[in-house]
Amino acid sequence: MADIVLDKLAKKFPNGFEAVKDLSLEIAEAELLVLVGPSGCGKTTALRMIAGLEDISSGDLYIGGQRMNDVLERDRDIAMVFQNYALYPHMTVAQNIAFSLKLSKRPKHEIRERLQETARLLGLEDLLDRRPKQLSGGQRQRVAMGRAIVRKPRVFLMDEPLSNLDAQLRVHMRGEIEALQKRLGVTTVYVTHDQIEAMTMGDRVAVMRSGELQQIDTPTNVYDHPVNLFVAGFIGSPPMNLARGTIEGAEDGLVVRVGSSAIPVPAELARERRLEGWVGRELIVGIRPEDLEGPGEDGRHAGGALIRATIDRVEALGASLLGFFTVDAPPATSEAIAEATGGGLDEVALITREGTPFCATFEPRVALRVGDEVEVAVDVRRLHFFDPETENALGG
Repeated sequence: MADIVLDKLAKKFPNGFEAVKDLSLEIAEAELLVLVGPSGCGKTTALRMIAGLEDISSGDLYIGGQRMNDVLERDRDIAMVFQNYALYPHMTVAQNIAFSLKLSKRPKHEIRERLQETARLLGLEDLLDRRPKQLSGGQRQRVAMGRAIVRKPRVFLMDEPLSNLDAQLRVHMRGEIEALQKRLGVTTVYVTHDQIEAMTMGDRVAVMRSGELQQIDTPTNVYDHPVNLFVAGFIGSPPMNLARGTIEGAEDGLVVRVGSSAIPVPAELARERRLEGWVGRELIVGIRPEDLEGPGEDGRHAGGALIRATIDRVEALGASLLGFFTVDAPPATSEAIAEATGGGLDEVALITREGTPFCATFEPRVALRVGDEVEVAVDVRRLHFFDPETENALGG
């Protein structure tokens, strides 16, 4: 096992494009760190620099306390699992898994023992004589994992290893990879653009945007305390509802006005977010869909401030029900939000030209239809506030 330290790591290509900018991370021994962000954010380039597949333009990389900038890839004692599995089609499963050991001229008895141990670990014992074309996607991914595990490296690097699998198999395989990593205790850096993978697998999550680290923390803290609008918009499915609002004084404290709705802000939250200095000023308000709750089957609410909604669209997900509606508040359009949600600024403006779309959760068997007028309850303890100029969370 080994820790990994990235000290102001940067990658600038000959054409001048900066793929990674001053990236600093400390990854502990046996930790599973997930690098997540949209396509082109620099996460794969960062992984390739750790692997030795990309030269480092500036900064320093340490693995197990040893500076690795000029160490060849083959001498770094790392194993990489790729998106496309990179299996040799003419070789059997056993030959694919044992190939690196054979290449390094390990004794035959050691190769045999490690192969059997790895096959048992991954449930591949009955597939060792098959070739890749005879395997399912999940089985191929296990073979790719086996080829990495059999080397007993200090570090695993995984580059979107599940992106070629169907949705149901991805759910199964991410659980397998997480359990296997914990069992082996190998320091692992896992790259994905899928924020659900990031939230369910990582000990910590590092969110990247345009080559820069935005936030690194536990999945829960990244979700509950996003440091800026980009993280707030990118992490969460459905994404956080965001709109422009204004802080106003009231007899018993502060309220945030979002369109025609005045939502009370708890005194403790107001102090934590330092909202007193924002009275009369516009900011961006965020609330996650699960913190906007519609009436239950009995027509009652869980409590909290109520806002009126006319349902525009309904999505039944089995275990939950999502109701989409429009609030009469100016949209929170910004490059960060557009990038986080995968749309351009023009597209966001078009969608929100008559207000701001919101999403709320309902009990799964509520009879909710398009055109229904309902009241949704806001969990005011879970409100988020952002500076529209800096796009940073208030009080952070």
